[in-house]
Amino acid sequence: MRAINFSAGPAGLPLPALEKARDELLDFEGTGMSIMEQSHRGKEYERVHFEAINLLKELLAIPDTHQVLFLQGGAHLQFAMVPMNYLPAGRSADYVLTGVWAERAFEEAKTVGKVRAAGSSQNANQRYTRVPTQAEVQVDPAATYLHTTSNNTIYGTQFHSFLDTGSVPHVCDMSSDILSRPVDVSRFSLIYAGAQKNIGPSGLLAVIIRKDFVKQGRTDIPKFLRYSTHADNDSLYNTPPTFAIYLMRNVLQWLKAEGGMSAMQRRNAQKAELLYGCIDKMKDFYRAPVENGSRSLMNVVFRLPSEELEKQFVAEALQANMVGLKGHRSVGGIRVSTYNAVSVDDIRALVSFMETFAKGKG
Repeated sequence: MRAINFSAGPAGLPLPALEKARDELLDFEGTGMSIMEQSHRGKEYERVHFEAINLLKELLAIPDTHQVLFLQGGAHLQFAMVPMNYLPAGRSADYVLTGVWAERAFEEAKTVGKVRAAGSSQNANQRYTRVPTQAEVQVDPAATYLHTTSNNTIYGTQFHSFLDTGSVPHVCDMSSDILSRPVDVSRFSLIYAGAQKNIGPSGLLAVIIRKDFVKQGRTDIPKFLRYSTHADNDSLYNTPPTFAIYLMRNVLQWLKAEGGMSAMQRRNAQKAELLYGCIDKMKDFYRAPVENGSRSLMNVVFRLPSEELEKQFVAEALQANMVGLKGHRSVGGIRVSTYNAVSVDDIRALVSFMETFAKGKG
């Protein structure tokens, strides 16, 4: 029996995507080899590579003004790569601080050049219980870009409408909610997203970048760290993580078959309604620390009356075949990651467990 996986990442993958990989593991389309063994210059792999790019374009309605790149190094490399490309000497970039990963991106950029916090939703207790409003973000019109994080996995907050950055290029880390809803890609100069939550396995990162923004990147940095290098070579400048891209292709095929972004948005909203509904209904036992308007549809965090009860909750959930519910070590509590591969029935099973647990322990 497969576990019900609520891990924050690496996260569960859709079963059909895994089953396809299982069936083709030793012999990909009659080639007598696994896709892992194919040359990344061969027509068999290139067909998978460009299918993945085209599926991502189709699912997110990416306009012709933008290009899809597949990179390695995860979001952490992007924390450095973005300012290395777009923060020249004598200029400044703006960052909006909404959680741990936004802070890390901000601190990494400081090692490259001058950066400024254009807005923050951190409270007096050094926690983040909401995202800032448009009025709370003061964008420097001379900034080379404004960086935001669309969803915050640790604190469980999410932008449900994106900030207006005016003429300043908007760079967004969408690692934990990309492909969970429709997005107007044209509003962003650069989107990056680690694959290990909604796209595919760890070790792969997708970038969606304006073609004219690519050309604005610096050329006095190592060639491999320039977006232009990868854009000019269709993400085949070096050997890419071929099996990860193949698995991503399988996930994207599944997303398309399931109805695309509108279907995912409806499903994710239904999951969130069930889960937050249970928490709010039993607020004497479960407490959600996030303000209603900023509640994440991807990472639902809550507390129980004591840490001891939280430990029992995680342990008993594990006995019920539910994994990945322990909150991040920096904040504690419970975290339910409800990425696309988590079904509505998975959430119903968790809600039933929560109700039974609260009645027995409350």
